[in-house]
Amino acid sequence: MIGYLSGKIKFIFGEEIILDVGGVGYRISVNPAGLEVGAAAEFFIHTAVREDAINLYGFKNREAFELFENLLTVSGIGAKSALAIVSKISVAEFAAAVASQDLNALTKLPGVGKKSAQRILLELKDKFKNLQLENVAQDFSPVQIKSSALDEATEALSALGYTSAEISTVLKRAPKNSSTEQLIKFALKELNRF
Repeated sequence: MIGYLSGKIKFIFGEEIILDVGGVGYRISVNPAGLEVGAAAEFFIHTAVREDAINLYGFKNREAFELFENLLTVSGIGAKSALAIVSKISVAEFAAAVASQDLNALTKLPGVGKKSAQRILLELKDKFKNLQLENVAQDFSPVQIKSSALDEATEALSALGYTSAEISTVLKRAPKNSSTEQLIKFALKELNRF
């Protein structure tokens, strides 16, 4: 399976590109915003294998890649729908919507009706419930960050696959009085430096 590609963008056709990697062109479905022909680019890759095709889906950063893979676990959400969702909402906004069970925020996304949004909230929220969040919350002073914002941010980051230790360490450095969305954005930025 291909997990990462780095090269130059040779062609862009709508939501697909051809990435030249050492003289081999890989056709990748992407969010084309900000991409230019001739520019160097690197992508985390999800490889989807079917009977009649092998499709590559590319993401500029790890958090978008992980959100895409989480969306694929939701029944009724396929790769094209998941890519459209990831292309239209930031990871922090999506995670905050799931953490706060905001159905309206999800139904505004392309291809997501009320039933799909309910499935997303239900199936991704279940992942949050399986985590032990009490230990993480004890590491924070209530004066520094509101407990509900902290809990919601912790749940959202956990659903994206981060460990309690990673979350605890990074959120200790978050600015005081941050909202849930601000905490998630701060944490994702810190956790994805490589």
